[in-house]
Amino acid sequence: MSQKPFLTDIETIRKRAREHIAQGAVTAGYRADREAVVALLNDALATELVCTLRYRRHHFMAKGIQSKSIADEFMAHSNEEQGHADQIAERIVQLGGEPDFSPAGLLSRSHAEYAEGTTLVDMIREDLIAERVAIDSYREIIQFLSDKDPTSRRVMETILAVEEEHADEMAELLEGLPEKMKH
Repeated sequence: MSQKPFLTDIETIRKRAREHIAQGAVTAGYRADREAVVALLNDALATELVCTLRYRRHHFMAKGIQSKSIADEFMAHSNEEQGHADQIAERIVQLGGEPDFSPAGLLSRSHAEYAEGTTLVDMIREDLIAERVAIDSYREIIQFLSDKDPTSRRVMETILAVEEEHADEMAELLEGLPEKMKH
């Protein structure tokens, strides 16, 4: 009977698990700078909250011949962004941090801007720009997390995939509008 290879002696892992149990998911094997990760995640949380609010405003402000389907898309994206915010907040708590939902300073912490837009095309463009900002900043967060915090990295990778879908959808909406609406 051959023994399964294991990187660390199981008795050592069991001993470490019993130490500092109040730290929950953050074990001695956690290799990232927890405070830096929580700060990055709180910035991503602010980004998601700003995007939730912007999409929701666009949902209610969408007017015009093609506005119903686009307004529905805005609401769907708003709900997905809120789901992302919840995932990030949950991870922050798992890391022993506190999610920052405070409206004070929300825009200064957000990677994306809160651009209202006046026309349907303006709204779609602003949402596309915000998605592109989130894509690039989340990619950098993922690279920073690398293998030091695989759980936070996976959370951000999952969110990144949806942000890329949102960007594609906004680009397709923009392409699908008649030329006279684009100007």
